[in-house]
Amino acid sequence: MKAPKRLQPLIEEGLIDSVVRQLMSGKEAAVYVVRCGEETRCAKVYKQATQRSFRQAVDYTENRKVKNTRQARAMAKGTRFGRQATEAAWQSAEVDALYRLAAAGVRVPRPFNFVDGVLLMELVTDADGDAAPRLNDVIFTPEQARVHHQTLIKEVVRMLAAGVVHGDLSEFNVLLGADGPMIIDLPQAVDAAGNNHASRMLLRDVANLRNFFGRFAPDLLDSNYGAEIWDRYVRGDLQPDAELSGKFVQQVAAVDLVGVMREVEDALAEEKLRRQMQSV
Repeated sequence: MKAPKRLQPLIEEGLIDSVVRQLMSGKEAAVYVVRCGEETRCAKVYKQATQRSFRQAVDYTENRKVKNTRQARAMAKGTRFGRQATEAAWQSAEVDALYRLAAAGVRVPRPFNFVDGVLLMELVTDADGDAAPRLNDVIFTPEQARVHHQTLIKEVVRMLAAGVVHGDLSEFNVLLGADGPMIIDLPQAVDAAGNNHASRMLLRDVANLRNFFGRFAPDLLDSNYGAEIWDRYVRGDLQPDAELSGKFVQQVAAVDLVGVMREVEDALAEEKLRRQMQSV
């Protein structure tokens, strides 16, 4: 097929030899199957901010680093330059996460290059060499569901051990490759230690996996891996190869009533003093 305009620079630089076909087009990007020498890869072409309908939630972008204070101010004000900077940061987040996770041995597509808003990476294929389907397009037996669920729980652990939470993990952004599930779509990935919403996002990611595979293996619906994983992470006891039980009971500490009453009394005293000062 004729190469899209956004891929032409990569062809001119010799990073891509030819474009085979368009694989998919979503809210944030279009993905193409491309030939690079003897290999078939995929090119993710991010759409311009003006062409996208995907909204970048503040929860995801919290504490993301920017190059300088001018850029940070522009992003906060939503100026044209700021929107461009926000878009660039959003794209870079996926690229950075892919390199970070691939280095940690997480099952994500191997990234090769990122040029002018185009991410060149591994094409995940099925046993026949065709582009792998998403989980939501596949029917599983109970045993297959349990096996794939366990594989992905282990990958969530590996991701968190590497300091990353996917943030939007579900059956729609996991491909079923020839050798098992492969996690994709990471522009909303967050730093586990630097984002106050990381725990909630991880619990949601794990719940999404549980609920999906639970359709085929209902016994999975009783598992509680998310809380167990996060608890071990917070306690500094989470290793990439951690053995999990899927059973977790939240420990409820006894309430310090004396301490609570002391805080209340101090607050009332401060308020009384503040009013007295105002009346003087």
